[in-house]
Amino acid sequence: MKLKPADRTILAALQQDGRVTNVALSARTGMSESACLRRIRNMERAGVISGYAAVLDQRALDLTVTAFVLVSVEKQPTEGTEAFHDRVRAERHIVECHATSGTHDYLLKVVARDMDHFAALVMEGILKYPNVRHVESGFSLRQIKPPQPLPL
Repeated sequence: MKLKPADRTILAALQQDGRVTNVALSARTGMSESACLRRIRNMERAGVISGYAAVLDQRALDLTVTAFVLVSVEKQPTEGTEAFHDRVRAERHIVECHATSGTHDYLLKVVARDMDHFAALVMEGILKYPNVRHVESGFSLRQIKPPQPLPL
């Protein structure tokens, strides 16, 4: 989908406040309510807008540990690759997973209640996922820059 300047204005506003009403959004963008809503629906259908969510404070939810886990898997492609992906998707404490280039194959962002919980997630979970050969973990000491809106 080719985005027009009006679409980018709408996206910027929605990234700042996903609960903004269509009335307020149309006033901000200077377009009619129907035109604004039509553009939003088109971007949803095209997958430019993939969903809406609340931003939660993980510490307020007693998830005090954030770890970045580097995973190396067996080099031969096997059926285990999709099984690994399925296990990662199913574990709710793995909040992000990226296939990476370089020394390791995946980077996981894991949140846990405490170190004991994290240790259990790794030793009883991730290390036993299909094709996992090696795991290294690093811990966030402090978040310097929280997730930001995408640049438009």
